[in-house]
Amino acid sequence: MEQADLFYRFGAALAIGFLVGLQREYAHGGPDKDIFAGERTMALMGVLGCTAALITDVLASPWPFVGIIVLLGVLIAIAYSVGAWRGRVGLTTEAATLVTILAGGLCYWGYLALAAAIAVATTVLLSLKLETDKLVRRITREDVYATLKFAVITAIVLPVLPNQTFGPSPLDVLNPYKIWLMVVFISGISFLGYVLIKVVGPRQGIGLTGLLGGLVSSTAVTLSFAQRSQREAELAKPFALGIMVAWTMMFSRVVAEVAALNRALLGVVWVPMLASAVVGLGYCVYLYLSQRTDEKGDVTFSNPFELGPAVKFGLIYAAILLISKAAQTYFGTTGVYLSSIAAGLTDVDAITLSMAELSGAAGGVTLSTAARAIVLATMANTAVKGGVVLTSGSPTLRKALWPGFLLMLATGIGVAFLVV
Repeated sequence: MEQADLFYRFGAALAIGFLVGLQREYAHGGPDKDIFAGERTMALMGVLGCTAALITDVLASPWPFVGIIVLLGVLIAIAYSVGAWRGRVGLTTEAATLVTILAGGLCYWGYLALAAAIAVATTVLLSLKLETDKLVRRITREDVYATLKFAVITAIVLPVLPNQTFGPSPLDVLNPYKIWLMVVFISGISFLGYVLIKVVGPRQGIGLTGLLGGLVSSTAVTLSFAQRSQREAELAKPFALGIMVAWTMMFSRVVAEVAALNRALLGVVWVPMLASAVVGLGYCVYLYLSQRTDEKGDVTFSNPFELGPAVKFGLIYAAILLISKAAQTYFGTTGVYLSSIAAGLTDVDAITLSMAELSGAAGGVTLSTAARAIVLATMANTAVKGGVVLTSGSPTLRKALWPGFLLMLATGIGVAFLVV
């Protein structure tokens, strides 16, 4: 190993330890506080890990590294015992110290990117103590049970499902493994938004609730704010802002789903999706500038990892996949468009995944047809939510929302059929 490369690896180990130690020092209130390991100690721990790996390499034996790790582990255990005797119970700093030592070893062995990623992830996790504590306080027993049930059933069921199709066309699109995999994928996206809402709280502003709620269910945001507008008509524009933000997030969610499953389709569908999102975002800016309020949003969302809704989505996805394939086989492009509109009336995710699957298969729909079908589904879903506002919202809310609603519909459909 060249001298410059060796210095580079030791420098990376030193920087990693300093980063983790700086966070520990800050978290405990600064250098005047009594702490087991701050930025200097952690930096030295990173160098020790790198040095131990070097000695192991020179002597061609793993025992020097093991011995140094054991020795440092004993010192960490003694420090923890002293801290516990003084009433400070907790292993966070001690565990971070061990991670820093091992990351230093990874630096010497050439895994610099992995060591840096571990250091950053460790620092972020250490810095999120308040947020994670807040999340623990806000989750319910039902949240834990629902998540565990879904995790267990996914870990057991997914690996044993047959990864093959059955029967001739259009039945050849039904693959049990891929169908359940899509259930996990969509539930994961929804769960991300659900966790974010749990962390920041459901009453952190109407606009923020619309933003995060759009990751879980833009329909739930629409229905909740439309109903509230009947009781609080003076907040019509803030409610319209929250609804429009949730609708705009739906387009972002669709683009993310397509990007994860079919990059070729993404190159076509992003144009109408972006156009609709830009129009929605522009109208959000108008609504934001035309109102000033600190009113909080409060929308109730159910845990997206409930088994019942997950199985229901899987059945809907399989049905839409089969119907779309049959429509293409027997009615051509027109059948795909009609089935997409019908599917979009209830759910956008299922038809998006279906088009991503069918456009990527041999003999499936063309990319332009799939892109237009997704746009029609999103517009049909947006029209349904517009109907919710029309039937459940106050007159003031309808007046505030409908211009942006019509612009979004016209832009999406127009770009899809004129440009794609």
